[in-house]
Amino acid sequence: MNSTPNTDSTRILRIAAWVWLGFLIAMAIMDFALYTPWIQRLLIQDPRIQPLFPNQPVILNPNPQVQNLPRVNLFPIYLYYAANSFAVLFFLFLSHWDDIKNKLGRSFYPFMLFIVSISPILINTLIVPRFPQGPLSNAEGMALRQIPVLFVALALVAWEYRLGYVVVFSVAVTALELWLITFHTVEYRNFVVFLFIGIIRTISFIAVGIFISTLVKRLRQGQESLREANANLTHYASTLEQLTLSRERNRLARELHDTLAHSLTALSVSLEAAKAYFDIDRQKTRELIDTSLESTRKGVDETRRALKALRSSDLEDLGLGLSLQRMAQSAASRFKLDLELALPDSIPSLSPDVEQTIHRIAQEAIQNITNHSGARKFSLRLDRNHNTTLAIEDNGIGFDPSKAPTGHFGLVGMRERAELAGGTLTVESARGKGTKVVLKI
Repeated sequence: MNSTPNTDSTRILRIAAWVWLGFLIAMAIMDFALYTPWIQRLLIQDPRIQPLFPNQPVILNPNPQVQNLPRVNLFPIYLYYAANSFAVLFFLFLSHWDDIKNKLGRSFYPFMLFIVSISPILINTLIVPRFPQGPLSNAEGMALRQIPVLFVALALVAWEYRLGYVVVFSVAVTALELWLITFHTVEYRNFVVFLFIGIIRTISFIAVGIFISTLVKRLRQGQESLREANANLTHYASTLEQLTLSRERNRLARELHDTLAHSLTALSVSLEAAKAYFDIDRQKTRELIDTSLESTRKGVDETRRALKALRSSDLEDLGLGLSLQRMAQSAASRFKLDLELALPDSIPSLSPDVEQTIHRIAQEAIQNITNHSGARKFSLRLDRNHNTTLAIEDNGIGFDPSKAPTGHFGLVGMRERAELAGGTLTVESARGKGTKVVLKI
């Protein structure tokens, strides 16, 4: 059971108020139509309908005498609908009055439930127990008029409370009605009719209440699952954002380590040497300063190329094949290297992550060739069969992979990229025998 009326409960109460009001209007239209004299005149012309109006003569052939039929006393009907209108409008007013809801707190919903449950019973048993002689003026007819309102109350109970409360409500409504009936002098036959109607209504209410309660339970379980899924999705999005930021930091470190870091290190060494020679050999100092300036210009150029490469505009604009071709040809042209290029005529569509990985690893490998290998030629080959294979090989000085210098992120970054894309990176090299980098995805 909920401790306080929430937004859903308030909305349900307002819907119940409008359903109650709509039912009352429909019933009023029907009753006032049936009890209107000209409707009666039409009905009692049929001998099969006439028993509903025992006080009216049967009119087999309409004639002017029908104008003299006695009128039905409509006061009980007016009183019945006035009392019900007051109850439903009071319920509707309270359902939209937020101040009273806040003051009553958790008592608000039971109070509203009491109004919609007790009103039709009190009106039918104490205020207007019978209509004037006519259609549905007997005990069965009066019971039928209040069942839809009690169904609204039943739905409210099933919405807010557990199944046990539905059973208690169904039994309590019937018990209260039978207890109030005992205040009136009723014949044994009429009491049996009320008892029979009450038992059938109780059984029906319990059956329908179980159905409604089950649906509400399933609905709330679905809402709870949806809230949990939303919370998990929010947590996942936050984790993914943090992971993306971390990967982006690593990517920036990998992209800039061989440009800005190397250039600044070389510049620092040259300036330290120039400082040491400043008072000893002015000519040597001048040469060191010129070397520093050249290193600075080269570092600026390499940094600009790295920053431009961060956007991967060639990959986005040209596609993987042409971007690899332009990258390799540009490096070969700038550093006067012989190039052997083997690219397929058409590359099947790959995911953006895989294309980005191939592009970045090729870029890193080519930069290592131009900056460190001392090679005179290199080759780039891309194959796409069951696996995507990128192979870049040079004839440079090579190195011992087991003794790769620490503090540098080239090979480490390439392997990280390969693993993130679900691939493997192999580096084959030896002193004086060049280097071969193979990526398989």
